[in-house]
This record gives sequence, C-alpha cells and structure tokens, in this order.
Amino acid sequence: MKESLFQEFEEVSAKQWKQKIQFDLKGADYNEKLIYNSLDGIAIKPFYTAEDIGEPVHLESPIHWNICEKIYVISSEVANEKALNALKKGAESLWFELPTEEISIEELLEEIDLKSTPVYLKPEFLSEDFFNRLRKFLKGKKNQVYLQTDIIGKLARSGNWFFNLKEDHRILGEILSKSEDFSSVISINTDLYQNAGANIPQQLAYSLAHANEYLNHIDQSSALKNIKPQFLPQFVVASGPNYFFEIAKIRALRWLYSSLAKEYGFPEDGHIIAQPTKRNKTLYDYNVNLLRTTTESMSAVLGGANTVYNSPYDTIYHKNNDFGDRIARNQLLIMKHEAYLDKVSNAAEGTYYIESLTRQFADKALEIFKEIEMGGGFLKQLKAGIIQKKIKESAKKEQQRFDEGELILIGTNKFENLQDRMKEELELFPFLKKNKRKTLLEPILERRLSEKSEQERLEKESAEN
Repeated sequence: MKESLFQEFEEVSAKQWKQKIQFDLKGADYNEKLIYNSLDGIAIKPFYTAEDIGEPVHLESPIHWNICEKIYVISSEVANEKALNALKKGAESLWFELPTEEISIEELLEEIDLKSTPVYLKPEFLSEDFFNRLRKFLKGKKNQVYLQTDIIGKLARSGNWFFNLKEDHRILGEILSKSEDFSSVISINTDLYQNAGANIPQQLAYSLAHANEYLNHIDQSSALKNIKPQFLPQFVVASGPNYFFEIAKIRALRWLYSSLAKEYGFPEDGHIIAQPTKRNKTLYDYNVNLLRTTTESMSAVLGGANTVYNSPYDTIYHKNNDFGDRIARNQLLIMKHEAYLDKVSNAAEGTYYIESLTRQFADKALEIFKEIEMGGGFLKQLKAGIIQKKIKESAKKEQQRFDEGELILIGTNKFENLQDRMKEELELFPFLKKNKRKTLLEPILERRLSEKSEQERLEKESAEN
C-alpha cells in the first residue's frame, strides 16, 4: 500500500495559519493590511482552505465550448461569404447581428451546416413575419439555431419597447409557442448591466430577475405550458477584468438559474454566450486590449460558458476589419488548441478561492433578487428607475477609483505614452452617444471608464494641429 507524502506532516488549521500571519505582521492590523474589500462587497482574504467552502458547488458545465465569430449583416451574400471563411479558419459557431428583417435567410445561411454549427441570430427588431419565414426555412432541418429575442433587454437598453408592452408580449408568445424547430428563442442580455457599471452581485441578481420575468410569463400562460420541457434561455454575458471573480460569476449564474428554473418546473440548464466587457477597453495604447480580452475570454471558458466570442482589440474605434477579426479568433484558437482549455470540463470545481467566491456572489445576488421580487419584480423596478439608480451608484464608485488612479488601466491612467496620437485613427465614434428622444423610462447606458480622459486627450491633439 502506497502512503501519501503528506502523511508525514501534521495538518495545519486555518486558525493556525492566521496566527502565524499575525505574528509575522509584527503588530500591524491583519484586516487592514491583508483583507481587500472589493466593489462587489466581497472581503478577499490572503488564503483559503476547505473550511471556507463546505461542499463544492457541482455544476453541469458544458464538456466543450465553441469559438464564435460575430458578423454584422448589411448584405446577406457578403455576410455568408465572411461566415464560411471564418469557419474555414477555425470558428466553430456564428453570431449574426441583423439590423433589418429584409435579410434573405436563404442567402445568409447558404452552405452553413446548421446541424454541426451553432448559429446565433440577434435581430434588432421584433417581427412575427421574419420569425415565420425563419421557421419555415428551418422546418424539418436538424439545426443548432438560437434566435435571440429579448423584449425586456430592449426596454432596459433603449427605454422603449419594440412596439408596446401588449404587442411585444403577444409576438413573444407567438414565437415561444412555435419554437419547436429552434434550439432556443429567448435571450437574456446581461452584458448590458456589466457594461453599464453594475457590480457582480447586481449583474447576477438582475440577470436572474430578468429571466424570472420570462419564466413567470410562460408559467402563467396556459397557451405556453407545453414549451416548458424544452425551454432553454440564452444568457449573453460580458466577462470583466477580475480573472477569478469572473470565473466565479459565470458559475454562480449557472447555479442561480438552475435553482430558479427548478422552482418553476423548467429544465435547469441555461446556455451561456460570453464576450469581453467593453467597460475597460481603451482608445490609447490599444494593444493592451489584447491582454484584457485574453484573460476575459479565459475566465469565460473556465467559468463554463458554452460559446465564447472574443472582440477585436480595435473594435471601439475601427470598423470591422479582417486583421482585427483574425487576431481575436486566433486568441481563442490558441486557448483551445495550444493551452488545451477544452480538455477538462468544470476545471474550477473544488478550488477553495473560486468556490468561496461562487457562494458569496450567489448569496449576495439572491438577497438583491429577493428585494426586487418583493418590490414587484424586475419590470416594475425598471419602470420606477430603481435598477438604473443602483447601477449608476455602482458605476460611480468604480469610475471614482479609476479617476483617482486606484483602478489602473495601463497606458491610460498609468504609464501613458503621451506621444500616442489617435485622432486620425477614428473610424467609429468611441464614446457614449446622447440622442434626445422620448422614452417610457430611463435607459441603462453603457459607458467605458476611460471615456472622459480620452476625450480630453483628443481635444489636446486637435489644439496642437
């Protein structure tokens, strides 16, 4: 019988470790020196043990994750050509953004193997006619087509419904009742909350409350009862810069949704599509964005996302271009085929730190979720401006840390290259656009942390010329 090497050593308790640390601090305060309090309300300790987690959170994470290519469809023919080229170069799934319902579905999906290639369709409109045409095209075809319908996300982002509350829900009901030919027809676009500055417990709570509106709508509708057994929501997640936090965030989201769906009698699985956050991306010293998107994509993979899209390093100021797309795709290819991040499912399970974070995020999110439900639900709180207010409060704290140099973005508020010039590089407007228009409620606005400082630098560039 083989003996473990560790049997030669006495077990050391967490209390003994802490006593040793306090001795080495020579009178300095343990909590002040070694405990970090994050904006998410989490106190980060210098070490973690099995005592911090109890039973590990067991999640049914996907065995494989897909490399995704996102394509904005102006022309069906051009988008199809680009999609087929991306698949040849290593992409495994496609994400089409559809600005108009006049898109030819037949041309767009021509020669794409829908059985083996997950295809996400994100319409910027709500159209029963488009859905019926798509449904007719898919009839009898084995496919992995995910239609991203999110009427609540539209309201939160723009302040208005597509049409109005009644009509939007009527069309949603029609889509849901005829969804048997799709892998999924509902998405919960939670990336909005992260990109607007919500902290992680807020992101999770709003995602859960957002999803709960759809679950409750289906549960209360006698016409939609039959879709329960195959209902699968898509969660579109933005992965932020805190590597371990973001792994725990995605794990907590899967855990929380599973618990909520179980209460309704729905399948407990959710489909997660992850992409890097916009919030920390910068205009100046833009190559650092490559490092940011790499760690953010890794967090998504290790957290258990089904599909990962990596945004190009220059996406905030350049129009879509082959070079940026190729670099972004290659980052994921390296992770999968050279770093072997597709070889182990649920790799984070059992790690004391991440397990502890997962539980803490889930607990804090659940508290917020319960407050939302006691307050009448997500829609009611959105209409009252409560959700917007909470996100703005969180975003303000994060912005203050950035402005004071406590939250660092290399090349922007630390180690800036003052000779860097970007004015002539701008093909897109990289800042928050403010268009005065009438809305039913205050929209939730995405804003990057470095926008103000970048605008000041661009003004200086203009003054020099």
